[in-house]
Amino acid sequence: MTAPGAEHPVLIVGTERSGSNLLRLILESHSRITVPHPPHFMRYLAPLAGSYGDLTQERNRARAVGDALGLLRRHIHPWPHPIRADRIIAEPAGPGLFGIVAAIYEQHRAATGKARWGCKSTFMVAHVADVLRVFPDARFVWLVRDPCDVASSAKRAVFGPSHPYRMARLWRAQQEKARAALDSWGPGVVHLLRYEDLVSRPEEEIGRLCDFLGEKPEPAMLRHHTSAAARQTAALADAWRRAGQPVSTDRIGAGRQGLSTRERLWVDKVTGPVKQSLGYPVDARAGTVRDPRPSAVALRSVSLRARIEYRSMRKDGNHRARLRRDVYVRWLRFRAWKRGGLRPPVRGPAPAARRGSL
Repeated sequence: MTAPGAEHPVLIVGTERSGSNLLRLILESHSRITVPHPPHFMRYLAPLAGSYGDLTQERNRARAVGDALGLLRRHIHPWPHPIRADRIIAEPAGPGLFGIVAAIYEQHRAATGKARWGCKSTFMVAHVADVLRVFPDARFVWLVRDPCDVASSAKRAVFGPSHPYRMARLWRAQQEKARAALDSWGPGVVHLLRYEDLVSRPEEEIGRLCDFLGEKPEPAMLRHHTSAAARQTAALADAWRRAGQPVSTDRIGAGRQGLSTRERLWVDKVTGPVKQSLGYPVDARAGTVRDPRPSAVALRSVSLRARIEYRSMRKDGNHRARLRRDVYVRWLRFRAWKRGGLRPPVRGPAPAARRGSL
């Protein structure tokens, strides 16, 4: 069942710290597409799905909608338009938890007056099949960046694992999911876009992206940094300050300065074949480096996280909002555990589908 009213949505998938905010703002600048900053509904709620019961039942749906809108109220990047819970509860948009998420995005889209909505939650790479059950014509943009540069950025970011070894493991797992989606549904559904290509040849890559989406490129997409959305994002957090700047290549190769030699080798060892398959060189010495001890990774992660939180407390306008959001997520997990429905998210590959059949 497809949610009414909207044309097929656009979802950015992959790994955070890969330029997804840049791509979000480029797409948001198109006159027909709106991409609000994501509260990561499926990331936080999918592990709790079993606690809601049958979502065709109004009482269960109301509980799930309440939890989702609780996330939205505590979002670290406020949405400009209110979302009405009663409309979602009374008129469910589609099956499962993503049907509720789709209805929330659809209300936002209708409020903006645009034709399509997009979602920047890169974690949706684990939920491609869920999306296609609701929107068979959905389009996915697989945004990928050199994992050394991703790990370098993550060492200073409040989002994701801060230790390069842990970040490398996450990057590999998420690219493998994205590759499985591309293999299952084909390039008509999943479009591979390298961050390095986007910032090196923005006009060309935006043109190719628009062709994939069936849209006409617009000059505003190359001026995304001048938009009100870009200024708002840049002002909220130090990690997002580049949102207010034009496209630049100066962050290509950031891992050469941001990671030590050993850290770069760890990343290459973990990501090796996947990294190479995506066109990134792998250091030949990576196979000789020893994996870090788990205790050393844990201690280093604590140290990095303490520095990150201190910097965020001093520089980020949404620091308190993020802490409130994190407390709320823990409360949701506790309530789900009390109801006996807490389950780990499904990690397996997406089921196969005929290429081009959607």
